[in-house]
Order: sequence, then structure tokens, then C-alpha cells
Amino acid sequence: MKLKKPKRDLLVIGWLEHLDLPDLGVNQIKAKIDTGARTSALHAIGIEPFEQDGEDWVRFQVQTDEYAPLLWAEAKIHDRRHIKNTSGIPEERIVIRTLLKLTDQSWPISVSLTDRTRMTFPMIVGRTALKHHDVAVHTRRANLTRKLGR
Repeated sequence: MKLKKPKRDLLVIGWLEHLDLPDLGVNQIKAKIDTGARTSALHAIGIEPFEQDGEDWVRFQVQTDEYAPLLWAEAKIHDRRHIKNTSGIPEERIVIRTLLKLTDQSWPISVSLTDRTRMTFPMIVGRTALKHHDVAVHTRRANLTRKLGR
């Protein structure tokens, strides 16, 4: 007899949310939830790959919004991929794995690092990050998770 997993409640989020990336020390970053994008992307500058204990790592600076101070973060490099930028042109990017936290839920996601200085949002969360997590996006509402105890 196969046991069924208990069904989680559907988490409804807005097209814009403030979320945490606790592994990076990033709190309340403004993120556009973009189901049209496959991969999530994080605004990062000063991207410097380095080696630590025989593994490839990266250090970079993150800014949660235009008025916040720059934060240094480090992460193990998960991959290097060609990802299409907003103009549709493929560019090689470093991809890391990090924890995404929304309300009381968190799970690991892949995030590409790129300079999003000219973009409105410092982070986009792509559909792959939401897949298998019982998340629905309300396209006309923003910051719905703040009402859920953020």
C-alpha cells in the first residue's frame, strides 16, 4: 500500500513579494515573481569567483532595494549556464543554490547572479523556483505574504 503525502495548503503570493535569502544574510528583498522566466536571478555586483577547500565559490555584493546598503555574500558555485537576458541574448552566468523563505515556508532554489542595476527589481523569482511547492501567483495583487505574518 502506497502512502500519500498530506496535501499542503496552497500558498497564494502576489506578483511582487518581499522575501528572504537567509543563507546569504539577505532579508526583505523586493522580488518580482516572474513565471515567464525559467531561472531566478539576483542583482549582484563585484562578482568574484574564488576557490575554497578545493571547491569553486563566489563572493558578491547584493542590494535589497535602491536605498539599502550593499551587503557582501558568499556561496558555493552550483553551475555556470548560458541564460537569456531581458533582451533575449544568452550570457554566461554563475548559478548558486540558496534558501528562499516566504512566510513560514522555505526551500532551496537556483539563482543566477547578474547586474540588474537598470532593472526595476533586484530579484526575479522564476517558475522553476516555485515548481513543486504548491504556490499560486495572484497577478493583480502584491505583497500578499506580508498579510500572512511577514
